Amino acid sequence: MTVLEIKLIPDPVLRKKAEPVKVVTNDIISVLNDMAETMYDAPGIGLAANQVGILKRLIVMDCSTDDEDPNLIKMINPEIIFSSTEISELEEGCLSIPEHKSIVKRPSNIKVKFLNIEGLEEIIDAEGLLSACIQHEIDHLNGVLFVDHISRLKRDIILRKVKKQIRENEK
Repeated sequence: MTVLEIKLIPDPVLRKKAEPVKVVTNDIISVLNDMAETMYDAPGIGLAANQVGILKRLIVMDCSTDDEDPNLIKMINPEIIFSSTEISELEEGCLSIPEHKSIVKRPSNIKVKFLNIEGLEEIIDAEGLLSACIQHEIDHLNGVLFVDHISRLKRDIILRKVKKQIRENEK
């Protein structure tokens, strides 16, 4: 397995929509394994293929706590098929926008349909952190970032800080 380069804003690939996977091949499984390795190395709890420059509808996540066994989930072509009307607020961050977090409002409960690595359809009912993580990663596949869900003022503050960090790193 390989640790891949995580793309950071303002990389344009983060704003592109990923394409569905037509067939689950060994190459797709290899990409998912590399994405998992990259996510754990970062460290993070979720990663979408866009974030490593691959425009395929692939996500990996592991929302387990430190005192739980790892629970790696790999999703191919994830699609939310139900969203509750109840809303939750959780603090979100992003490996593509390091060191910045904000409270994001999302549906509390979702149902997501996807293909597993065997190419079989699965459905997961998710709530809490897992629900937010799935929605966050599917947003990535659609070219949407968590900062798109917060107020313009908060988003502008984060983006100004990111631009300043980029300028300082280029010196």
